[in-house]
Amino acid sequence: MSQNVLITGAASGIGFYIAEQLARAGHTIIVTDLNEQQAQQAAQKIVNQGGNAHGYALNVADSQAIEDFFSTFTQPVDVLINNAGIQHVAKLEDFPADKWLLLQQVMLVGPAMMSKAVLPRMREQNFGRIINIGSIHAMVASKYKSAYIAAKHGLIGFTKTMALETGDANITINTVCPAYVKTPLVEQQIASQAKEHGISEQQVIDTIMLAPMPKKAFIGLDEIHHTVTFLMADAARNITAQAIAIDGGWTAQ
Repeated sequence: MSQNVLITGAASGIGFYIAEQLARAGHTIIVTDLNEQQAQQAAQKIVNQGGNAHGYALNVADSQAIEDFFSTFTQPVDVLINNAGIQHVAKLEDFPADKWLLLQQVMLVGPAMMSKAVLPRMREQNFGRIINIGSIHAMVASKYKSAYIAAKHGLIGFTKTMALETGDANITINTVCPAYVKTPLVEQQIASQAKEHGISEQQVIDTIMLAPMPKKAFIGLDEIHHTVTFLMADAARNITAQAIAIDGGWTAQ
């Protein structure tokens, strides 16, 4: 069954890969991103591949912008994928307060306000899937990422609460928690940590990033897409409130 799928931060990385794959499966994709041109270009790529997609600017860090978007966007959203994310790495003593707050707005407040906006229509049609793209850092901590980890941990708490509030309808809300995926965001982290520690990028990968992971591998975009597709299915209608780790065994320790 074709569904309308809205994905935040979908112009690149994880969001765009999921958008491409879901479009190939026949779903209509609403590509949203901070940059309108990039969102429209991403949507056009999907259309050129034979899919159905539309691109829009949306700043999920701005609650008013979210309200304004949904005041004019009248299509039903069957599936919301809260994917937009940013990162800043620093000791808390050196962490700019405005940057700390921005990470919360993008990755915690944004998903909450997006969910608030789509839930009334999901209730009307008695169907909805809200899938939050979390992180292994929604479950475990690492140094120098206090803002990111606080936001992602909060996302799991938010997910559980919303699952309780939507238990009376055919609506589910879950968080997918992958370990490191080689996105542009992670590539930047590798480069910055190599510079900071005075080691090679490969040493960062081996001794810092993948050290806690038994399988010693980056998570593939296909693994995340597969999990999202699984959660969208009718047969997953009673899977809700879950934090699903794709972590190569990281959290077993």
